Amino acid sequence: MTIETADAETTRLAFVCVQNAGRSQMATAFAERERERRGLEDRVEILTGGTRPADHVHEEVREVMGEIGFDLSDRTPTEISTETLLTCDYVATMGCSTLDVGETEAEADVTVRDWALEDPDGKDLERVREIRDEIERRIGSLFDDVVDSADDSTD
Repeated sequence: MTIETADAETTRLAFVCVQNAGRSQMATAFAERERERRGLEDRVEILTGGTRPADHVHEEVREVMGEIGFDLSDRTPTEISTETLLTCDYVATMGCSTLDVGETEAEADVTVRDWALEDPDGKDLERVREIRDEIERRIGSLFDDVVDSADDSTD
């Protein structure tokens, strides 16, 4: 049985940072696209949030994502709790989370990845593009791991 099998369990991914207004929003958009590309819409659930959400997605993030076809203008940063993260299979923090990810990982069967990415807020567009492109690469790798893990667990 693979992750695409109808009776496989849903895999929950979460993308977390403090404000949920930059890196985690880009990661979420790329993850939604990757989920669709791989035909995993009914197998992968994507969550995003911050510990102290901003009022809106950063302007420079909306701009550089718009350059490659993502419209984030309707996205609103939201709060996410440790309790919610404990229900996830994978949690990617962007390098700024105030959540105790070590405690989260120890309490539940959660794979935590700290991507330690620079905050794009206030950066010039070229730097934000570099951050965006790094996030896109990491999303592809994460999905490879999710699919491989699902395949391994059913062998």
